[in-house]
Amino acid sequence: MIRPRRLASLLLLPFAAASVHAAAAEPAPLSGEPYELVRSLQAVQDGIAHGDVAAHSRHLALIRQIGEKLLAADASVWSKPQNGQAVVVYLLSGGPPQIVRKLPRERINIDERLFNGALAYVEGRQDEARELLKDVKPRTIPQSMGGQIALVQGALLANSEASVAIERLDDARLILPGTLVEEAALRREILLVGQAEDFDKFEFLTLAYVRHYRSSVYAGDFWQRFSTALAQSSLALDERRFTRIAALLDQTDRASRLKLYLVIAKAALVRGRLAVARLAGEQALSLAPDAGADRERAHFFRAAARVFADEYEGGLAELKAIDRSKLPERDALLLNATLQLALDIRRPTAASPAVAANKPPPTPARLDLASSTATLARAQKQLEDLELLAKDRRP
Repeated sequence: MIRPRRLASLLLLPFAAASVHAAAAEPAPLSGEPYELVRSLQAVQDGIAHGDVAAHSRHLALIRQIGEKLLAADASVWSKPQNGQAVVVYLLSGGPPQIVRKLPRERINIDERLFNGALAYVEGRQDEARELLKDVKPRTIPQSMGGQIALVQGALLANSEASVAIERLDDARLILPGTLVEEAALRREILLVGQAEDFDKFEFLTLAYVRHYRSSVYAGDFWQRFSTALAQSSLALDERRFTRIAALLDQTDRASRLKLYLVIAKAALVRGRLAVARLAGEQALSLAPDAGADRERAHFFRAAARVFADEYEGGLAELKAIDRSKLPERDALLLNATLQLALDIRRPTAASPAVAANKPPPTPARLDLASSTATLARAQKQLEDLELLAKDRRP
């Protein structure tokens, strides 16, 4: 489970550990009131969203330096609302809560819910943070703070109220467009929308991320969430959407694209979406190296789809030609069972003794598997059972 303290707002989460080593790059000396100091931190983090590696290298040092400035600030500055708001933004941008706790809380001009809710969140007190922030309307508070609070609400509600979490992440994106807040909201929202099976929005968010943040330091985290959303949902299993899915996958690198097509092909096969299994298998074949497990897996998924659709002979020949020694154990088990199932569905049904006495032995007739709902349902059920068995045998 992700601890909120790891750069509290999830803005910098994927590279938090690596950034410790990069903190040696000290930023230029800072001056100004707290809200001006925090504004400079936001500018650096927005640079990170757009691929500024130098900004990524110095942001932790900047957080530390700002913390020192806040502690040294004259007590009179805290009566200004914008400086109180800056404290909340600082917390939700990775500022250490132990620094904030040393500030003169009684002098800071800020809504108690926002201050205490932000502090509870970064310190990992999730239930308390959720209770404190649940009624806050992000669009009714100052913009710099509103986007951050909306992002936190999205994180806090993701497991319990996914639809509301999506609304809050929409708020975060719209309140602070072009910033690391929007970039982080897109990363988190893609997974929730995928779980909700909302393909149109999934596609929209993916293209928005690619258009604006494909060079982000955290793009790797985005594509991981994108892959998880595809693998855990049925978004990619509708044949009518396959061209659109392929267009999204074209935005990834070749290795990732191959991995995703294999995931889609297997999921489609097990769920009986034979057209998609074949299409994804063919795409994987076009990307896989000439030798190796990935190519054999792609052949397997395509061949199985052919066998259970309308290319029995060709599919069966392709299945028999697969080098099972190159397959992972669970796929080898599935291949063996698929071959047996393919042979079983072509085996003629035994005739009754009376009929057999008066008629010549039946010859295997080609089955119209594509139109045989019962046969396809049987194949799908057995494949699902076999996939569950293979999962149970994983180390």
